[in-house]
Amino acid sequence: MAADTAEAERVADEVRALEAQDMDALRLEWRRRFKAPPPALRAADLLRRSLAERVQVEAFGRDVELERKLAALVRAHGRGEHASAPRALFRPGTVLTREHGGRTHRIEVLKDGFLWEGKTLKSLSEIARSITGVRWNGPRFFGLREAKPATGSGA
Repeated sequence: MAADTAEAERVADEVRALEAQDMDALRLEWRRRFKAPPPALRAADLLRRSLAERVQVEAFGRDVELERKLAALVRAHGRGEHASAPRALFRPGTVLTREHGGRTHRIEVLKDGFLWEGKTLKSLSEIARSITGVRWNGPRFFGLREAKPATGSGA
């Protein structure tokens, strides 16, 4: 476990170090890591983000299953469909937070539900209802889904 923490700290330090680099230094770092010329970007922030992702992938690898699920969500969104269970997107151990009523609520994604205040619940909607006292779409309450546009005349 200590090795994992040390590696995570090393990666975080390396990513933070990118913030101090100017465009020329970022381009050199790109050549070193990708063994190819950097893209013709003028925005240092974009190059930093790409390099930060590369640093993390080199250290921790890619989560191919998560990438597959994200791609499916993007395709569904393009077709106007809405994502279903956020549990399908988040791996067990993922922590969601939401501030409401002056309190920060911490929800941990489990294999078969969500842990909130020592209780395991089956859905984010159950948790949102417990927090607010009213019915909520759980994924929307936790900022995982956009609100649907209002329908009707609006007059």
